[in-house]
Amino acid sequence: MTTQATTRHGSRGSHGFSFVRIAIALQTLTIFLQAVSSGLLMTTAYGEALHSVGARVMYGASMLYVLAAVLAWKPGGGSPRPVLHASGFLALASVQVAVGIAHIPAVHLPLGVLMFGLSVLALARR
Repeated sequence: MTTQATTRHGSRGSHGFSFVRIAIALQTLTIFLQAVSSGLLMTTAYGEALHSVGARVMYGASMLYVLAAVLAWKPGGGSPRPVLHASGFLALASVQVAVGIAHIPAVHLPLGVLMFGLSVLALARR
C-alpha cells in the first residue's frame, strides 16, 4: 500500500494541478475575457450581450473558486486562509457586478483591473 504526500497546495501527487488551481485559472481567464468584451461593448452592437453573459460566467467562476477552496480545506483540516481569499474575491466580484449594473465605470474599470491582478497573483501562488 502506498500513500502520496499532500503538497502545500492541497493537491495529491507531483502533478501540481489541483481543483483549486483549475478554479483560479478559470476565474483568471474569465476576468481577462471580460476585459476583451469590455472593448467590444464600446465598439460593437453585440458587445453588451457578450459582456453581460461574461459577467455571469465570471461570477460563477468565483463561486467555483470558493467551493474548490472549501473542498481542499475541509478534508485535510489545513489553514482556512484559501477559503478566506476565495470568499474575499467573491465579495469583490459582487461589488463589481453591482457597480457594473449601476453603470459606474469610475469604479467598475479599476476594480476589474484589480481583480485580474489579484487573480493572477493567486494563480501564481498556487
